[in-house]
Amino acid sequence: MSAANVLYDAPGPKIRRLSLGLSVLIGLGVVALLGWFIWRLGQPRTTVNGAVLTGLWDPSRWDIFEDPRVWEGLLIRGLLMGTLRAAALAAVLALILGTILCFARSARSAWIRVPTTIILEFFRGMPVLLMMLFILLAMKTGGYWAVVLALTVYNGAIIGEALRAGIASLPRGQREAGLSLGLTSTTSKLIIEFPQAFRQMLPIIVAQLVVLLKDTSLGYVVAYQEILRVSYTLKDFYGSTRYSFSIFLVVLVTYLVVNFSLSTLARWLAKRSGPKTQAMIVADANLSATQTQV
Repeated sequence: MSAANVLYDAPGPKIRRLSLGLSVLIGLGVVALLGWFIWRLGQPRTTVNGAVLTGLWDPSRWDIFEDPRVWEGLLIRGLLMGTLRAAALAAVLALILGTILCFARSARSAWIRVPTTIILEFFRGMPVLLMMLFILLAMKTGGYWAVVLALTVYNGAIIGEALRAGIASLPRGQREAGLSLGLTSTTSKLIIEFPQAFRQMLPIIVAQLVVLLKDTSLGYVVAYQEILRVSYTLKDFYGSTRYSFSIFLVVLVTYLVVNFSLSTLARWLAKRSGPKTQAMIVADANLSATQTQV
């Protein structure tokens, strides 16, 4: 008897047919609802001012994208020079800060561990938007550094706590193996425990980096020229009523493509690197300890 049959009986033919029928009905319902939504977007509508607008799929709502300046504004000034530039630097700084906070949070000395814990809880509980406004007004920085520093501090605190949890979840034998090789507690944590914790928490880190990328849209409030603010500028320049939803849909698809690409790249890197076995990690630690002694 398999382990699965111990908890519940396998469904019979009638239950399987019923489950298949319900799945088909739900799938058809979802497709019908999606089709109705797409059809509804294509219908004319009347604004509050009484103006009649054509449906969203009418060519007159999309002729704005025949102008290369629109794509230059969205993809070059907005996405590349705005969103991705801030997100790339903030992601690197957040990983560095998260690593530092991870080691400080798990330090043996209470003089280091307790203040780090207070700092972590403070920054994890503060909204990113308020942090951007504080940095902009109190530190008198520009919009770019307000966005980068706020995203660095907030996401660095979350990544640091995730890495600390990953180290804490490892078997105690990992540290004991390092100490038995003559490594110090800090060295054992650095070359044995931290690499395993990083690989174990990689999905959480990637998910947080996707959140970081999306949070760059909050830079609109501090007058940073990211893709959302550029889209608002284009909407006001070409006509806020006629092209508003068209520009919004293009920005939405752009965010989805970038976030999906980031997730795919992270999964590819994780698959390429692959988790090291415990024997390989201990062997690396043994080699490092031998080199240190020499």
